[in-house]
Amino acid sequence: MKHRFVHLPLAIAAATFSVSATAALEPVTRTYVDIAHAAYEDSLISARALRETIRAFLDAPSAATLEQARDAWIEARVPYQQTEVYRFGNPIVDEWEGTVNAWPLDEGLIDYVDADAYGSESEENTFYAANVIANPTLTVAGRAIDAGAIDADLLRSLHEVDEVEANVATGYHAIEFLLWGQDLNGTGPGAGERPATDFMPGAGCTGGHCERRRAYLMAATDLLIADLEEIVAAWATGGAGRTTLDALPATGQIAVMLNGMGSLSYGELAGERMQLGLMLHDPEEEHDCFSDNTHNSHYDDARGIYNVYHGRYPRIDGSVVEGPSLSSLVRAAAPDVDAEMRARLDATAAAMQRLKDTADSGAMAYDQMLGESNPEGNAIVQEAVDALKAQARVMEQAAVALGVESLEIEGSDSLDDPGAVFK
Repeated sequence: MKHRFVHLPLAIAAATFSVSATAALEPVTRTYVDIAHAAYEDSLISARALRETIRAFLDAPSAATLEQARDAWIEARVPYQQTEVYRFGNPIVDEWEGTVNAWPLDEGLIDYVDADAYGSESEENTFYAANVIANPTLTVAGRAIDAGAIDADLLRSLHEVDEVEANVATGYHAIEFLLWGQDLNGTGPGAGERPATDFMPGAGCTGGHCERRRAYLMAATDLLIADLEEIVAAWATGGAGRTTLDALPATGQIAVMLNGMGSLSYGELAGERMQLGLMLHDPEEEHDCFSDNTHNSHYDDARGIYNVYHGRYPRIDGSVVEGPSLSSLVRAAAPDVDAEMRARLDATAAAMQRLKDTADSGAMAYDQMLGESNPEGNAIVQEAVDALKAQARVMEQAAVALGVESLEIEGSDSLDDPGAVFK
């Protein structure tokens, strides 16, 4: 759904800055695309490191090597989540992203599940409990599918099969499910507890079909790397991400940046990923639900928004990509709006830091914060939601100051029409 903010109390009556002054805009756009390229490149580097730890784990499955693979998955999420601000506003990213970070997923498509917690069928999804790993030949709704070879072609063919978005067969969350298994703790403490022996070849195998599970994990990881290689190329010099943005008029380029920041702030992060789960008190609505890594994903999403506005991205090797920023443009046109935007971003960073610190301390995981009988945890999540909503509204003011007539910021029923959530 699309959402437009109107009648804002701090709205600016008319544009005070003409973005036809392309000399000021061009270096800002260059910073924006350079950060995109660097963050996607870091995501690729981290995914390749993840593949190496997964290979080491499969060579010698143990609790220790599984933990190393899990740690590498969590590390790989850090740069990737900071790229999500590029998804909204850049069609090339939004069209690509579905195979990489789609969620939530009906994990019964991939592997065994706890039937008591998960169920055995769904009216909306005939592949709900297909269990590809256990079934070299699938017959679903009268259709026979050859799943004998678990490879990239099979996984691609199953991803969003039957046009059901929950049929997620590839990407970070498919890998996450394989590494952790289901989190059956509800809003209690604990993440997924898949044993390393689920990947043990030979007699030590648990869960059945270990060779196929091993093949699925490697195929999904290889596909993730191939997808990331594609998006890195798109943001390199001459790539489609850069050339598409360069082809837009000045106001269009600014709208892309602000739409990305605003849509991630408001409809996606504040709404679909946070407020919805809080309203439903449902741990199934947490983004990294198998690993209990959601607090880090939300924190890094917010960092990505901060990076774009400030024109600064710290890379995983310790170097920094930085340059002229949106902040400098807004400051030249409307200093009060820039000051407000920076203050709102800082408030969001503080709220997200509180959420992250609480989870990292072991005191309360994100899914526990969503619990119906946890007012303290609910308040931590709500503080971050409110901060995200507030910063999105100031983005509308920044757009007006820079001569952009309107933004199309994605909304969420959880924010715009809460009653619809329960229908």
